[in-house]
Amino acid sequence: MKQTTCIQKIPVTALYILALLVLPVLVPGGDIAMAIEEPNFEVIEAVDDIEYRRYQPFVIAQTIVDTDERSKANNIGFRRLFKYITGANTGQEKIEMTAPVIQRDSASAANATKGEKIAMTAPVQQSATSEGWKVAFVLPLHFTIDSAPIPSSADVKLHQVPSRTMAVLGFSGRWTDKNIRKHQDELMNKLEKAGVEITGEAEFAAYNAPFRPPFMRRNEVMVEIAIK
Repeated sequence: MKQTTCIQKIPVTALYILALLVLPVLVPGGDIAMAIEEPNFEVIEAVDDIEYRRYQPFVIAQTIVDTDERSKANNIGFRRLFKYITGANTGQEKIEMTAPVIQRDSASAANATKGEKIAMTAPVQQSATSEGWKVAFVLPLHFTIDSAPIPSSADVKLHQVPSRTMAVLGFSGRWTDKNIRKHQDELMNKLEKAGVEITGEAEFAAYNAPFRPPFMRRNEVMVEIAIK
């Protein structure tokens, strides 16, 4: 079976913040530099434009934003987490940024301190909870839940994400609710017709910087499913 490396998902508004705050990791073509670390996954099967991927475990830094607005949650959550990886934590070694940012539909500031600079990885995640929007950064893969720098802010928590199997549908275009919803519905309908058991919430992933022309963007919607 093919071994692949994954970028997961970057929330719409967070991409604009990423472009402003992390310009050093962008390449001239407008994409995140290939040096940025990403979670690992294995492609199990590809059927009807859907990829079934098995992701390896990874650690996330997570914050919950109490709002019903996707864009507001992205702005607040991204800034909290960016502060964490740029020094609002305990530690000494440099932490790299990964990609992408992960986002799910919603069901309903760290103080600047001296600490470890964490390289940014992918993705930034966002998921639905009864408390509001859950936004998270994936930490570099060499970190464990015990070795990752402890956040200085009580708003940011570390969590271990176990291995999971995801059904993924890729698409291009703008990061609008309409475009995302359209492809989420397409993914869910195809999985239902195929008799695939869905065990999680739909998530959105964007792989390109915001100034990338929409027709050239690589976007994905995905959802956790029962092991195939």
